[in-house]
Amino acid sequence: MRPVLTEVQRRFLNGWQGGFPLAERPFAEVAERIGCTELGLLGAVGDLLESGLLSRFGPLYDASALGGAQTLAALEAPEAEFERIAGQVNAFPEVAHNYRRGHRLNLWFVVAAPDRGRVEQTLGEIEAVTGCRVLALPKLREFRLGLWLVVDDHGRCDVRPLPCAPGRGGVDLDVADRRLLTATQAGLPLDPHPYATVGCGLGMAEAEVRGRLRRLLAGGAVRRIGAVPNHYRLGLRANAMTVWDVPDPAVAEAGTCLAALPFVTHAYERPRHPPIWPYNLFAMVHGPDRETVDRRIRRLEGKLAGLAGGHATLYSRALLKKTGLRLVA
Repeated sequence: MRPVLTEVQRRFLNGWQGGFPLAERPFAEVAERIGCTELGLLGAVGDLLESGLLSRFGPLYDASALGGAQTLAALEAPEAEFERIAGQVNAFPEVAHNYRRGHRLNLWFVVAAPDRGRVEQTLGEIEAVTGCRVLALPKLREFRLGLWLVVDDHGRCDVRPLPCAPGRGGVDLDVADRRLLTATQAGLPLDPHPYATVGCGLGMAEAEVRGRLRRLLAGGAVRRIGAVPNHYRLGLRANAMTVWDVPDPAVAEAGTCLAALPFVTHAYERPRHPPIWPYNLFAMVHGPDRETVDRRIRRLEGKLAGLAGGHATLYSRALLKKTGLRLVA
């Protein structure tokens, strides 16, 4: 059943998954463009968060640009012990996302930590507590990253990927930057003056808060500022991780080809782990239903015909955990 959104909620979702203004009264600025009052917009966003249609609202961080580290990882959990093992993995605060997928490797999760050593330590601890071998699949090269969700007039949800971001030079974080990231990593306050409210808690002027966030955006430490929809709750119920065995010299060509397709939201090169995992190119495909995703995957197969030596499709069976990254203590 599709959720019922007000027109204000729909317009906010469709328009502000990024680019939220770094202004003194950003909600008033957005409300004017949407066609509502500032108070009405604050209430609409609050209702979206309370209902779970938004996972969070605020800055989205890039772990590597923050000086942290993260990796995708997978393990094979015996069916009889799946619930126990999934719970043990979820208990680690470094585990940000965890999915059950249709494959022999049935548990897929992201580990994020302040440094590479802590990531590797966490993977070792997960192996020890679960008794399962963990495959680490860190990102080697990024071809596309970013999902922008759109809800139409009838409540039907589909995906529009973010444009490929230009390369950004990075940023050196000082103590004040890290305090600001700590204060905003759970989201921005729903307040007419959110940046002033954040600054008040830090003993920092509002103008400095906005200036620092602007610099972090420009340097890539913050990918974007806006709404983070819960695509499952909004009806985007089918997604598949497609994986491809591409000759190493052809990975750049194949990855760029897949990233150009409008329904591919994430595309990466990752390491192989033969013989259990021969694939080195990953592409995520989302859609409102399985039939749509199947049709889109056939287009990927056509694009890589003659280039990929083999491929597999891992449908998401269940979302087991999803939190924002917590890299700054």
